Amino acid sequence: MKAILLTINSALLFLCVSMYLGTGWSMVFFYFPIAPQLTVGNYYLEFVPAVDAATRFFTPMTKVMIVCCLIMIIAEWSTWRRWLPVTVLVAIIAATVLTVSLIFPYNAAMRAGIRDPATLQQTLKAWIGLNKIRVGLWTIQWVAMMLYFSVTGNSGKRAT
Repeated sequence: MKAILLTINSALLFLCVSMYLGTGWSMVFFYFPIAPQLTVGNYYLEFVPAVDAATRFFTPMTKVMIVCCLIMIIAEWSTWRRWLPVTVLVAIIAATVLTVSLIFPYNAAMRAGIRDPATLQQTLKAWIGLNKIRVGLWTIQWVAMMLYFSVTGNSGKRAT
């Protein structure tokens, strides 16, 4: 039963990091390229509702991810594999600090309303730059989890 619960925990964490990975790379491929076309007249509808919805969804999900990481770290503490969930946890914390301290202020500025086209483009450029870093951190999380599942195998038995 313990092995099943640990597998479910790991799978849940992998689901969450995959959601971040997909969201991030979707932004890179589909949203970032249209930023130069956004104007003070159309950016709000394109940007603010989606970012607000993502924040409402990902904030509790991030808390779940931290708990899952801690469970994995405890379960794997006596093995070298502990470094994989440790890597995920460090990347989660780094992405969260980046988001709260640097990205959220840009979100708030766009939510408040930007009326100057130059200011909008400067804000979007800075926001995109920070999000590229965050996508890198989300990619590290996913790679670490993929490695974890690769070394533990598909049979549910943990490789030593």
